[in-house]
Amino acid sequence: MKTNILPPSSLAQLLKRADDIAGLTLGQLAESLGVAVPKDFRRDKGWTGQLLELALGATAGSKPEQDFLHLGVELKSIPIDERGMPLETTYVCVAPLTNISGLRWEQSLVYHKLQRVLWIPVQGDRDLPPGVRRIGSPLLWEPSVEEDRLLRQDWEEIMELISLGKVSKITARHGEVLQLRPKAANSKVLTESIAEDGSIQMTNPRGFYLKTQFTKGLLERFFG
Repeated sequence: MKTNILPPSSLAQLLKRADDIAGLTLGQLAESLGVAVPKDFRRDKGWTGQLLELALGATAGSKPEQDFLHLGVELKSIPIDERGMPLETTYVCVAPLTNISGLRWEQSLVYHKLQRVLWIPVQGDRDLPPGVRRIGSPLLWEPSVEEDRLLRQDWEEIMELISLGKVSKITARHGEVLQLRPKAANSKVLTESIAEDGSIQMTNPRGFYLKTQFTKGLLERFFG
């Protein structure tokens, strides 16, 4: 793998880098960076995002902060079908399941991550090998007042259920635009959470995800 690309010094430089890779296949981008292309995504689910992070000079890695913290920008790749529609929900961040008393929306990692997002659509049809999937035009998005209201409403409802020890009763159907789902490689991975009697219990880690209807609306508005 080649030397890491330096972080972009400005928002304009970041957007130019994103524009420059639009139209390339993942294979072409990987070759230019000296990165091996997996045969499929069964064992390399996060490979596309990591490749884009490398190409654009992202700095966060797996740290719980925005990918371009100095610019206030989070990077999200989004797999789309031939009609340009998102194929899956979008992972935002791990959900806190303990020590959440007094936590407000504006202090949450979900709020922080979604203040400004650089979306990069990528062909995601299952029958396309990773190397031939093409990268789309970038979209820089900031939530509108209404979008922020919807996100906040879902986050507050979900966090209230977590605080009441009802994490096991939250399903992917909860929330209008944001949902909570198990986030672990397998069901044996456990973490602490609040039980209904206020004690600590063990459960699977959870993550916040944006529902496809929400990201579909974003793409339709910007790309028609």
